Amino acid sequence: MSAIDMQANKNRTGPGLGAQVQRLGRFLSGMIMPNIGAFVAWGLITALFISTGWLPNESLVKLVDPMILNLLPLLIGYTGGRMVHGQRGAVIGAIATMGVIVGASMPMFLGGMIAGPAAAWVLKQFDKLIEGKIKPGFEMLVDNYSLGILGVFMAIIGKVSIGPVVDKLVSWAGSGVDTLVSHNLMPLVSIIVEPAKVLFLNNAINHGVFTPLATQEVVENGKSMLYMIESNPGPGLGLLMAFMLVGPKMLRGSIPGIAIIHFFGGIHEVYFPFVLMRPKLIVAMILGGMSGVLTGTIFHTGLTGPPSPGSIFAYFANCPKDGIVGMLLQVTIAAAVTFVVAWFILKTDKVTKAENASFDEEEVHAKATAVVGA
Repeated sequence: MSAIDMQANKNRTGPGLGAQVQRLGRFLSGMIMPNIGAFVAWGLITALFISTGWLPNESLVKLVDPMILNLLPLLIGYTGGRMVHGQRGAVIGAIATMGVIVGASMPMFLGGMIAGPAAAWVLKQFDKLIEGKIKPGFEMLVDNYSLGILGVFMAIIGKVSIGPVVDKLVSWAGSGVDTLVSHNLMPLVSIIVEPAKVLFLNNAINHGVFTPLATQEVVENGKSMLYMIESNPGPGLGLLMAFMLVGPKMLRGSIPGIAIIHFFGGIHEVYFPFVLMRPKLIVAMILGGMSGVLTGTIFHTGLTGPPSPGSIFAYFANCPKDGIVGMLLQVTIAAAVTFVVAWFILKTDKVTKAENASFDEEEVHAKATAVVGA
């Protein structure tokens, strides 16, 4: 076991609330990080082929919805199940996640994070119960049918319970956002929006709450800042820049490409795992989001339509000519505040310090060279 693994295991122990939050964050990010490549692929397809993308294509755009509604949640549920109970856990995790997907109308990333590990845990308990009690020759039969039967039950549970629960969470978040907006407390909206975003409820809140309200404002005023609350690419950019400078060294090399996908491609999902990895960073995201909203309120910024996806190019495309300076200030200040707070958190984080201290660049380079040579 490497020094990094030992340190990671060490930091997962302890009964304290901080240790529990850290373990939960690591577990959640562990379901996402191995699948970042799939998120990048979906992000590129979205940025290129949707109607407002670089290369609009009516045929290839059909890849977008199946990937975000089916492929990505299944990968998350599969990975979460594998973390709990190996390959058998991975398979039943995917089955249970499929039930959640069918039972909901929105991307079930959060549903996959719940259903995959839960189904794998149930199967793990069953395997423990029958361990050593199966007659020779019947092991494969029992293994296959136990997984299949339990998978059916977990898929049904996912459809009738987990999906509706997530829908309810979105409804509560939407009601909270609506209340704050109606009372002219828009900077405080970030307290709800930013945590919801990193739990992959961003599209539900944006399209289910902000877009209808913003559309009405556009009819009345010609523009709306509500389009810019959830979609602002500034906080995500600030977070990624902080990671690139003072985050775990093993991740720094991948940050520039992820930042490009996020800021220019508008695919915010690619930075969510970094917040889940260090849950305390949600403070940086909230403060950055609040700063951006406050700046927009002061300068009366707004867009004429929803920036979809939420890239800086979409912001320019939907921004009135007399509002470009305010829009740029809103994005820049949000990014700067997030960067400063995230930089401080990462710089003083004991886990990050320990991982960086035990990170051997020469060892990593040697392993990479060996892989390429093979």
